[in-house]
Amino acid sequence: MSGGAILTINAGSSSIKFSIYTPGDEPAERLRGEVEDIGDDDARLIIESGPGEGTNIGIGKADHTAALGAILRHAGDGLHGAPVAGVGHRIVHGGIDFAAPVRLDEETVDRLEALEPLAPLHQPHNLAAVRAAHEAFPNAIQIACFDTAFHRTHPWVNDTFALPREWYERGVRRYGFHGLSYEYVSGEIARLAPELRHGRVVIAHLGNGASMCAVRDGRSIASTMGFTALDGLPMGTRCGQLDPGVLLYMMDHEKMSPAEITDLLYRKSGLKGLSGMTNDMRELEASDSPEAAHAIEYFVFRIRRELGALAAVLGGLDAFVFTGGIGEHSAHVRREVCKGMEWLGISIDETKNAENALDLSTGATRVMVVKTDEERVIARAVNAALIRA
Repeated sequence: MSGGAILTINAGSSSIKFSIYTPGDEPAERLRGEVEDIGDDDARLIIESGPGEGTNIGIGKADHTAALGAILRHAGDGLHGAPVAGVGHRIVHGGIDFAAPVRLDEETVDRLEALEPLAPLHQPHNLAAVRAAHEAFPNAIQIACFDTAFHRTHPWVNDTFALPREWYERGVRRYGFHGLSYEYVSGEIARLAPELRHGRVVIAHLGNGASMCAVRDGRSIASTMGFTALDGLPMGTRCGQLDPGVLLYMMDHEKMSPAEITDLLYRKSGLKGLSGMTNDMRELEASDSPEAAHAIEYFVFRIRRELGALAAVLGGLDAFVFTGGIGEHSAHVRREVCKGMEWLGISIDETKNAENALDLSTGATRVMVVKTDEERVIARAVNAALIRA
């Protein structure tokens, strides 16, 4: 194995999450952090140094290249003088061809760039971070890890739309997303509850981006997300499931352009659009606004609806697992989702729910809260590439 450190980069539209690891049999995390509010005048670098401890540094106006530079300037202590031997990137869309981590070269980046229309809120920023990392670490191995890869095990009926068959062959199909999170959580379920390793499990990744996944034998069977990261559950600013006739109406009768519709569906809808306030669940829960309450109610309603559908796909349910920022921290959302779900064997202990405990179950179906770690999945892929190098 090459010496040095592993850097993971998870670049979104307005943030970059990062971690530094030491390679080994299992990568050892040294530190992690995030640059928030990229593109604004007051972007911030937050470096976590321990549980409840960290440093918050203002870095002014920054694009993704400047944000990565700030990470390197201020997080250098985590490298302990070691060179960066490998950089791992979260890439949201891998299309038809990429179903496993891959080493990034110019040709591969060009192929991934062609997928930008399928993930316009994410893919351009993912690739901007790739270019910045190539410039900063020209001798490091660069590895792409795909959010769509975990779902390539879907059976055909969960992968297609009822369109003429040639559209499926052209790549118009259900890809699913949040795959790095589902991969990690599935592994943790098998580790923490070995009896569920081959079970029927629904995982709810609930955060600013939100989706749910039906897992059997540790493999994805169905996902609420589809061709793009718009489908399924309502999200922070994204609409979730929508009758395609609404889009025809917007184009034909409201004369909205594709750019206007894209902006509406990706940036002005979801919790933010429903509440007219914010996409932050913490602020919505603290508000006494009826619109905030309605936004939460709709979010919960869609989770419950998809839970029933995914349980039907699996032919029953052995475990229901919450993860993601909202799933891990919002006792209110978990309680409302589980309320009245005894018909699926779901009931929870309110005290444990308030404590964000690992196991909330009081019924036949296990209900768990598992903290996700997408960065560790990326670090493992880079670690494996360094072993092969």
